[in-house]
Amino acid sequence: MEKVMRMIVSGALTVAILLQVTTAKTEHIVGDNFGWSIPINGASAYTMWADANTIKVGDTLVFKFVKGNHDVQEVSRSSFEECSTRNSIGEAIMTGPAKITIQTLGEHYYICTVGQHCLAGQKMAITVLAANSSNTQADSTPPPPSSSTSVFASILFSLSSIALTIFL
Repeated sequence: MEKVMRMIVSGALTVAILLQVTTAKTEHIVGDNFGWSIPINGASAYTMWADANTIKVGDTLVFKFVKGNHDVQEVSRSSFEECSTRNSIGEAIMTGPAKITIQTLGEHYYICTVGQHCLAGQKMAITVLAANSSNTQADSTPPPPSSSTSVFASILFSLSSIALTIFL
């Protein structure tokens, strides 16, 4: 009986570890091909980029820029709207590529503080979702398991079967 309990506890721990491993975090290249720069069509470029990407807690934003030409500063909503550093959150990141791992839900605002770059549209607002939320609110069915999840589940099932055969 003690062996069976150890197997159950070991199996539960293995499942928990595998689920954590299969919950991949996403790295988002801000602005995709145009990176973190003064956009040709103004701030709408970053609005469209943010709308097209689902950012979740634990994901990483990568701001690609050349040191000295740009920077990244997280600010409050009012500072974002005014292109001001008055209500900055943390320190400006001066060296690119800058990687910011998202830690909290809700609205996040980023600007470039170099010259008039923010006023020229180099600013971005994103909405961060919970790590386990689906991409759309209307989607009430869970997504199908990824191939890596299926492989891990298959391996886990096989190992559990072997272990039970050995210990029982």
